Amino acid sequence: MTEQHAPTHLPPALASHPGYARVFQPGHLTFGFIAPLESYPNTVGPHLLDHAEMAQKVDQAGFAAIWLRDVPFYDPNFGDVGQVLDPLVYAGYLAAVTSDIAIGTAGIVLPLRDPVIVAKQAATIDQLLGGRFILGLATGDRPVEYPAFGVNFENRAERFRDALGVIRATTERSWPVHTSSFYGRLDGGLDLVPKPVMPRLPTVVIGHAGQSTEWTVRNTDGILSYIADPMRIPQILAQWRAAGEQGVFTPYGYGTMFDLDRDPHAPIIPGRVLRGGRNALRELWLRQQEQGVSHVALHFKPTRRPAADVIDELGQYLLPVFPSLAPAVAVEAAA
Repeated sequence: MTEQHAPTHLPPALASHPGYARVFQPGHLTFGFIAPLESYPNTVGPHLLDHAEMAQKVDQAGFAAIWLRDVPFYDPNFGDVGQVLDPLVYAGYLAAVTSDIAIGTAGIVLPLRDPVIVAKQAATIDQLLGGRFILGLATGDRPVEYPAFGVNFENRAERFRDALGVIRATTERSWPVHTSSFYGRLDGGLDLVPKPVMPRLPTVVIGHAGQSTEWTVRNTDGILSYIADPMRIPQILAQWRAAGEQGVFTPYGYGTMFDLDRDPHAPIIPGRVLRGGRNALRELWLRQQEQGVSHVALHFKPTRRPAADVIDELGQYLLPVFPSLAPAVAVEAAA
């Protein structure tokens, strides 16, 4: 993509979306957190103490998003249970205790769930959040879960595409007619209620969901990738841009394990955890913003400091450089 053809605006269907436009804007980098909003480096899961207050803290500080993982079981071979709580139920709870921050899933393991139920839950949460919801979807990284749901692991990529089609049909069209290979048939005699606040419920891929880069760029509203080495961003973004349509903005973001050093001058230490002082990290993220990264979701699990202290430091020194943005057009009440 050449500079003169770089997109400068969101697609019309998403430009006034309260959640999506807060997180994703051309040429701008925003920050969010992957729940739980606490560190737990030496335990399987978090304590969830004061989790509502922590969500309010990052909301009031002005961060862009909180992302909720979908981990149905504790798998000892994997060793992490995320925020423990079901992400869609938890998103509904967070709707009641936050006011501005986007709430996203990172991501719903779509082949393990009925897509009509996911559509119903997502539209409900979006209504409760006033349009602040972003539906992140994945195929999961634990093959052992699939037999527990009676679902074939080998065709998960095909089921993912099929299920996304069902979600789009039921949330974006009234009285939809839609044929599915793996799920039920919609013949126009039923209409899903409620619909999302906006005409389009934004859907982003979490990880890769077994899909090609080309398919993801052209069929979803972006990606939140997991990468072990954020230093590889330039090569990844070159492939991402090459796969898209010229002039069309489809955002690329990533999630990473994170540990903010107490020394603001500490250099970045390469490795699976993005670790360094705020000055070096700010310079890294300024470069990545220039390169085209739209969002970074930080995961507190390996953090050696209290999460509240890290949030305060990032809010004071990071957000003035990378502020969250408001939608370009005010959202009107749904008809």
